[in-house]
Amino acid sequence: MSIEQALHERSGSKCELCGSEENLSVYDVAPSDGSADQAILICETCHQQIENPEQADPNHWRCLNDSMWSPVPAVQVMAYRMLNRLRSEGWPQDLLDMMYLEDDVRAWAEAGMSNDNEDTVVHRDSNGNILQEGDNVTLIKDLDVKGAGFTAKRGTMVRGIHLTDNPEHIEGKVNGVQIVLVTAYLKKAN
Repeated sequence: MSIEQALHERSGSKCELCGSEENLSVYDVAPSDGSADQAILICETCHQQIENPEQADPNHWRCLNDSMWSPVPAVQVMAYRMLNRLRSEGWPQDLLDMMYLEDDVRAWAEAGMSNDNEDTVVHRDSNGNILQEGDNVTLIKDLDVKGAGFTAKRGTMVRGIHLTDNPEHIEGKVNGVQIVLVTAYLKKAN
């Protein structure tokens, strides 16, 4: 029996991550020995988002709430990796806190994760646009600046922002005063 046939039989011909039944293919979970035990059957959507992290749709991955409980170690490994990749969204961290992996499965999961993705914090403005260090943003709401005695008015441009460790906060100067701003009240300036 081929690996693909074994995976179709194991999964019931469904994506082992999201349950889709269309455009299924074998995906080796690295590091892999090429066996069915170290591969999963996934749909084209999951495959594209695994291979292109910048295109990942966090809502698509809510399916991991179910698949993370799979008895198949390879599925557990991919669920763990994707939840880690998306943990800045908030809800994946809750799932990671609940997830239990055997020591050898956790070692496998962590061996295939790139270290640069582990600590990446993504800052997004109110429209979901990714903010980068040095970007310019505009306030979309009047904000009282506590301790500075002024109100930062809607429409105020904040130039050359600085990113923080918290994905919901950035730093910038308004009226010559360095303040912390909540990203939900900003939009990226063009």
